[in-house]
Amino acid sequence: MSDVLRTALVQEASGLDPAANRARLAELTPSDTDLVVWPEAFARDFGEAGSDVSAYAEPVTGEFATELGRVADECRTTLVAGQFETSADPARPFNTLVVRGATTAAYRKVHLYDSFGYRESDRLLAGDPAPVVVTVAGWAVGLMTCYDLRFPEMARLLVDAGAEVLVVPAAWVAGPRKVDHWRTLARARAIENTTYVLAAGQPAPRYTGHSIVVDPLGGVVAEAGDDAEVLRADLSREVLDEARRTNPSLRNRRL
Repeated sequence: MSDVLRTALVQEASGLDPAANRARLAELTPSDTDLVVWPEAFARDFGEAGSDVSAYAEPVTGEFATELGRVADECRTTLVAGQFETSADPARPFNTLVVRGATTAAYRKVHLYDSFGYRESDRLLAGDPAPVVVTVAGWAVGLMTCYDLRFPEMARLLVDAGAEVLVVPAAWVAGPRKVDHWRTLARARAIENTTYVLAAGQPAPRYTGHSIVVDPLGGVVAEAGDDAEVLRADLSREVLDEARRTNPSLRNRRL
């Protein structure tokens, strides 16, 4: 078990060419980390609102996940990144996070973005709400995607399953108050669950940027701006343990 988890959030825009997106995995993944978080749908962007993305869906053994695993092995780290995954419905794939490196997992987005004028459920299929928690360098890491951040019960399911870090890859669409919502919700999920939050978004102008790392008492450890960048932060087990001693809200719950 490591006392420090070395992390990086890659705030990079995915394009409409899957091969070009795959190539950037090797270009931008740092090699001196334990965990690298890429945005939602990095394998191929959503395209215009309401676009049919089924032609770009792959299994989690496909080209994107294979390259993700190769880069993870080469850089000796664990990678999390988003893709569209084939499902039993050929017209509606899953919006999936793939984990490769020290551990292998897949998380299919539960809460589809039927909000702010969008209808993600018209084009994508929701996943099973069972929590997905993986172990990275001795830390328990729970997986969420974008709109899931607005549902506190989702984060609590992950924490009840042991999560100490919540990882939230996103393509948080830009608009009025959206950066404020993003920052506020990331801090709220950290505070109410006494967990670290690593929320990695795609940059402006289409998305909000502002990838953020929040500590278990709600302090902002690091935050990106609007543009593409790689945000780094070291997570401390001492800080996590002290936060849970100071604010034992998980123990104080009455159900």
